[in-house]
Amino acid sequence: MPIVIVIVVIIILLIVVTNIRIVQQSRAYVIERLGAFHTIWGVGIHFKMPFFERIAKVVSLKEQVVDFAPQPVITKDNVTMQIDTVIYFQITDPKLYTYGVEHPMSAIENLTATTLRNIIGDLELDQSLTSRDIINSKMRAILDEATDPWGIKVNRVELKNIIPPREIQDAMEKQMKAERERREAILQAEGQKASQVLVAEGDRQATILRAEADKQAAIMRAEGEAEAIVKVQNATAEAIKLLNVANPNEQVIKIRALEAFQTAADGKATKIIIPSEIQGLAGLCASAKAVFDGTEPKQKQ
Repeated sequence: MPIVIVIVVIIILLIVVTNIRIVQQSRAYVIERLGAFHTIWGVGIHFKMPFFERIAKVVSLKEQVVDFAPQPVITKDNVTMQIDTVIYFQITDPKLYTYGVEHPMSAIENLTATTLRNIIGDLELDQSLTSRDIINSKMRAILDEATDPWGIKVNRVELKNIIPPREIQDAMEKQMKAERERREAILQAEGQKASQVLVAEGDRQATILRAEADKQAAIMRAEGEAEAIVKVQNATAEAIKLLNVANPNEQVIKIRALEAFQTAADGKATKIIIPSEIQGLAGLCASAKAVFDGTEPKQKQ
């Protein structure tokens, strides 16, 4: 009898221990009692009533990422492309997630495919390739509204890859190559234009500087000549002034005139006309020189 009691006690302890659950952070346990929803366990330690309650589902409350396989879609201009999407979602209501829809991930994948086809079907190829943000926003709004009864909140939707047909890719590559060559030609033309403008500007500045230098040189030469003329005129005026102060007689003036003609004779002049007064004065000077030297001028035979 004591052995039976011990065995019963051990069995009861095992049942109690095995029905104790500790719920981790960011998890939720959906509990059913007698086949019906009973409650949701949050973080902490919990006890499940044996034989009457069961854990229907363990739900993760973390944000989850699902990468769906590429889906064939047709654009408005009848181009078939392969597009794969990435969805970021989070379970906000474990009860709705458990009982709202069968196979939630499959439901989200199918809903994503149909939504993507509807959106891409209203766009042309070029718009589909350049309007990812618009497509992402529309898909997120539609999926979030559609999955709300399932206890799921769609946070983000991203188009991972857009793969057009091979011939379209070849045409796009040729177009891109032509565009790059066009931009390169434009850049080279702009560079040559800028270079020519700089060269022309340099020539213009050099011409202006040379003209300015010639102008300054001409001004300086003119100023030098003017200054020389002024100095000569001042010297002449000073000489005249000194002559007037000295009050020379007629003979001195004639001698000075003779010296001036002698100076003129040293130049390139071929003919010099000497006035008779200066000729007489020259003869007088020659006679005086002979007397002083002790010689007389010879008489003409």
